[in-house]
Amino acid sequence: MSDTTCHMSISLDGFVAGPDQSREHPLGKRGLELHTWHIGDPRANEADEIAAGWLMRPRGAYVMGRNMFGPIRGEWEEDWRGWWGPEPPYHAPVFVLTHYAHEPIAMEGGTTFYFVTGGFDAAYAQARETAGDSGVDIAGGASTVRQALAAGVVDELTLDIAPVLLGSGERIFEGVDVFGLEPVEVLHSPLATHIRFRRDVRT
Repeated sequence: MSDTTCHMSISLDGFVAGPDQSREHPLGKRGLELHTWHIGDPRANEADEIAAGWLMRPRGAYVMGRNMFGPIRGEWEEDWRGWWGPEPPYHAPVFVLTHYAHEPIAMEGGTTFYFVTGGFDAAYAQARETAGDSGVDIAGGASTVRQALAAGVVDELTLDIAPVLLGSGERIFEGVDVFGLEPVEVLHSPLATHIRFRRDVRT
């Protein structure tokens, strides 16, 4: 599939990460509560299993923001290689948006992080060229997803709406017009309502 996809867990009040993101709280305070549907909660059901399959399907390349890659801000001052250990779950090239140049980082399992200083459009163009017919995924975080939605490049957006109110944090829809995405599938569990949207080909 050559489509561009994006899959995000979100709170009832519209946040994809909680406040005060840090090394101790990479998803912000209470942000992990948005992801219980796929991290071993015994209440998870078949709907969560199907949604997890959507989340983990292989893609040809990924685009993510620097804040998702790690907690370092400003100049690169340490050998940070991501949150995911020696073998990240991507198994494909990942193009990281940053204002600070960095040499590529090759990891186990086929993941290589490439650092792009030319903005979202440049990173997305490189990802599309690299992915070919295998498709691109916009991995996050909130700012990167907003840029992808504003650019109109997302063909399929999946939201896992968790029954959680965070009160503050990172929003993905603030200032974004998502017209043209229509719901095509809805799955339910006690932990999340999974809604898959597709671009309306009539627009």
